[in-house]
Amino acid sequence: MMDLFSDLVHILKQKKYHITSAESCTAGMFCSHLADVPGASDVLAFGFVVYSEEAKCSVLGVHPETIALYGVVSEETAREMVVGAAARSGAEIGVSFTGFAGPGDDPTVGKVCFGFYLSGKTISKTVRFGNIGRNLVREKAAAFAAAELLKFLEAESC
Repeated sequence: MMDLFSDLVHILKQKKYHITSAESCTAGMFCSHLADVPGASDVLAFGFVVYSEEAKCSVLGVHPETIALYGVVSEETAREMVVGAAARSGAEIGVSFTGFAGPGDDPTVGKVCFGFYLSGKTISKTVRFGNIGRNLVREKAAAFAAAELLKFLEAESC
């Protein structure tokens, strides 16, 4: 997985981009993996850990109505999180995570919604990792986001 984050730091440096994250269920894991890469300080702008609904709203500007209508684990919430993080940090690239890592018997365990901010464009995705254990959901979510960002940034080069 370290290669993913090393590659991400490399391409961000190459493009002279800065990245921010807005993390709920991953609780800073994405930023931590990014910071493990030497030179990450050249590209890592901010990392917001916004675990509670109140933090998502007060820190990132997520509308309470969005959470009431779509739920905290939704692409709508993920998009508002990443837009808020990008606006507050000034970063050209952003990623957000909101999900339910578990444990429990709830069918939504392992569901993670992602928001991606790419120089003004916002994309969202949902992945169901399944009830595979709390930490594995978090690790897989961080790796998925890094891989998706790499795809987006490499496609931008074409």
